[in-house]
Amino acid sequence: MRHHLASTPDTVRFGIFDAAFAPVLTIAPGDTVVIDCVSGGPEVMPAPDSGLVIPPALQAIHDAKLERIGPHILTGPVAIAGAEPGDTLEVRIEAIEPNNVWGYCAVRPLAGTLPDEFPDRYVSHIAVDAAAGTCKPSWGPTLPLRPFFGTTGVAPPPRYGRLSSREPREHGGNMDCKELVAGSTLFLPVWVPGANFSAGDGHGRQGDGEVCVNALEMGLTGTFTFLLRKAADVGIRTWPSAESPTHYLTFGFNEDLDLAMKQALRAMIELIVARSSLTRVQAYQFCSLAVDFRVTQTVNGEKGVHGMLEKGVLF
Repeated sequence: MRHHLASTPDTVRFGIFDAAFAPVLTIAPGDTVVIDCVSGGPEVMPAPDSGLVIPPALQAIHDAKLERIGPHILTGPVAIAGAEPGDTLEVRIEAIEPNNVWGYCAVRPLAGTLPDEFPDRYVSHIAVDAAAGTCKPSWGPTLPLRPFFGTTGVAPPPRYGRLSSREPREHGGNMDCKELVAGSTLFLPVWVPGANFSAGDGHGRQGDGEVCVNALEMGLTGTFTFLLRKAADVGIRTWPSAESPTHYLTFGFNEDLDLAMKQALRAMIELIVARSSLTRVQAYQFCSLAVDFRVTQTVNGEKGVHGMLEKGVLF
């Protein structure tokens, strides 16, 4: 079955993950949901005389003055019937499409990778041509779009209570991995009945690192198909992983970039051992020979590293 979930004051949370949130939609495993997402708080909107129009759905959310903790407007949660803690939610990203003709990139005080060197707010509004698949800042060249959702995640473990959407954790969330384009599949551990998936933080494109704190932040519409993998069949997963159209991905999140790297590496070693005949030490060597580890982002408190193993090289 196919569903549609619009972004409205009743279907979004502003910068918050919480296991206590009730789902706004419940679906069956195997169903597909088209999810509209909007992006940006009032502080980064274009001036009235700019000629840029704020999407009505986004303006309605601003006017509602929702409780806000983190920076991302998240549409959801979507519950998957039958999901239980210990299961794995398989999220197939079928399509990602821009739903606005502009996005923004912002530097803000006390944020980013070089906060001492860039202490002042600076917001750029960037034109998007969805038909051409390009974007163009007023001060720079035309760039190709490569859209993905910076934030996709399930409800966190209930013991955490209410969390900002800023930091990625074991529930996924603000992973900001540019490899999760259409055609990718995300595997998320389930922490609450229903899993309770949310998406937002649309990015038209991003460089690894996301160094100034923003990518091309913009409204996107995503088409997601949800499958359920029971713990009895696949074991218990405790950390996100993914497959892009070309690679297997593992993730590490930690405030210390070195520890994030070690986490992503250990996860890749475990993946290789589980899916091949290699021993653990052989898998460790194979990672040095054939796996790329990239800095996902350095701006979310919990820094990110993702490991990338090209499909077909080993399995």
